[in-house]
Amino acid sequence: MDRMRILIVDDDRALRDALRRALVLGGYDTVPDENGAAALEEVARSEPDAIVLDIGLPDIDGLEVCRRLRGAGNRVPVLMLTARDAVEDRVAGLDGGADDYLVKPFSFEELLARIRALVRRGPVERPAVLEVGDLRLDPATHQVRRGDTEIELSQKEFALLHTFMRRPGEVLSRFYLLEHAWENDYENRSNVIDVYIRYLREKIDRPFKVKSIETVLRVGYRLREDGGS
Repeated sequence: MDRMRILIVDDDRALRDALRRALVLGGYDTVPDENGAAALEEVARSEPDAIVLDIGLPDIDGLEVCRRLRGAGNRVPVLMLTARDAVEDRVAGLDGGADDYLVKPFSFEELLARIRALVRRGPVERPAVLEVGDLRLDPATHQVRRGDTEIELSQKEFALLHTFMRRPGEVLSRFYLLEHAWENDYENRSNVIDVYIRYLREKIDRPFKVKSIETVLRVGYRLREDGGS
């Protein structure tokens, strides 16, 4: 049976060598890299089974490496290493696409346990691309297109459109849209949905001379099943 390959990305040579020894003793093959650009090239070339990724790299930091991987649709498991132990730093790492986060200094026993957990889980399944008519939304890369034209949306606009595209043809109430696109960050009687519907129409409809989002009087809104095309 082939041994799993772990890409180690850290600019500290001593730590990189120590990580390599620990992982080899743990039964893994390893590929070491010292910067973010080399890591991205290695992932594209060899598709490792997991990555141990330091945040503080000299060229492209680990957070940006992870964002670029996820933006390209690559779901390889990533264990982020960092000396930053504040809650906001851990949140930034996980929100950036990392699967796990280990603060330096750490024990190699814990590192190996976390690697075992990641490779057991395997790559996170890539969410399905949604298509309604000629509207296309990719949740993994946060890209939206109408036909061949890419459309830039804010985070809230994207969340709202994502909610519509999961249920095309259905009338969705303002409360439903608030619950699913805003989580808890809203006022129940706010007109925020109406405002963002207007923003969304200005971007996905008006430039293309179509009408995809319909107002259903006193009920809510509906994304047409043909996407307005």
